[in-house]
Amino acid sequence: MTYDFDRLIDRRGTHSDKWQKYGPDVLPLWIADMDFQSPEPVIRALRGRVEHGVFGYLAFEQPEFHELFADRLLKRYNWRVSPDAVVLIPGVIPGFNVAGRVLAAPGDGLILQTPVYPPILRAASSIGLTREEAPLARRPDGSYAPDLDAFVAAIRERTRFFLLCNPHNPVGRVFSRDELTRLAEVCLRRGLAIVADEIHCELTLDGQRHTPIASLAPEISERTITLMAPSKTFNLAGLKCSVAIIPNAALREKFVAGRVDLVQTVNVLGYAAAFAAYRDGQPWLDELLRYLEANRDFVVEYVRARLPGVAVAPPEATYLAWLDCRNAGPAAPDPFTFFLEKARVALSDGALFGAGGFVRLNFGCPRSILTEALDRMSLALTGGRPARA
Repeated sequence: MTYDFDRLIDRRGTHSDKWQKYGPDVLPLWIADMDFQSPEPVIRALRGRVEHGVFGYLAFEQPEFHELFADRLLKRYNWRVSPDAVVLIPGVIPGFNVAGRVLAAPGDGLILQTPVYPPILRAASSIGLTREEAPLARRPDGSYAPDLDAFVAAIRERTRFFLLCNPHNPVGRVFSRDELTRLAEVCLRRGLAIVADEIHCELTLDGQRHTPIASLAPEISERTITLMAPSKTFNLAGLKCSVAIIPNAALREKFVAGRVDLVQTVNVLGYAAAFAAYRDGQPWLDELLRYLEANRDFVVEYVRARLPGVAVAPPEATYLAWLDCRNAGPAAPDPFTFFLEKARVALSDGALFGAGGFVRLNFGCPRSILTEALDRMSLALTGGRPARA
């Protein structure tokens, strides 16, 4: 079956955060949801559930889903976990905030790698912890890698866990098995737990293979809470259904207890959508990834040819491009404001990720929207003169 990802779907008037936040003349390439219709099996499942007409509380335990998801982990990552290790939660952000509450006490700390997704950057203050930062190393080609020396140096006596983002948002890296092993070994030596936000794990491009950090070894699995979701993969962000994978039974019991009165059951419609997506959505996902690869290549080629002073490294995963605008002339001091005011294109401000002078661009949209947005950005940078390709 062929899916039409070029189809324009008008999201105005649908209460979309992405399309409602800025003016009607602004093209929004900021928040990380896509402008594509979700897989048809998901839509059918939602119709069926809505037609039932009763929307009471969802049970915490859903054995059929737990088995389906555990089987998916085995097939995709050769990671064998018990279905009992799977815990349904409404979102990855609540997931890592609950994890922080059960792994650390007020005054303890967490460590993370910057730049990083803003809710990860905010997590420590949200739960009363200190935050230690280990900046990622920027390589000559503009891509990033973990800086192991910086990571070791940043750990303090009261650091309790490592909050990992992989595949990484916003830089788009899929950390290699070797990189993850080195980080995990440090955590083992220093007695740190690991909370892994792996929400973009199924959006790897060009055949890149995602490695769940907990799958590296049993001793790592025993001290790791892994967070995944169908929301980015199948464009279900508004339906609020995610998964925590916690093989350690004692740690899982603490996590489940810690979410009481904070993080309740998932949305009943979100559950129906997630189950259908994981069971029947793979053909759609295969075609989506090919479309995203083409969009990614288009963005990289366009930026390098027609956005003077802007640099980008091709992301290995996600539908997010991390643009370095520090040498982009008039955009350099504040590229977010520049492109919003001069191009009427809304991007995500790099300062929110801990990196001023950068913006994050969402290319999970039809090519025609992407082309118009980039053309506007090019004209803004060149004072209304088309840049030479």
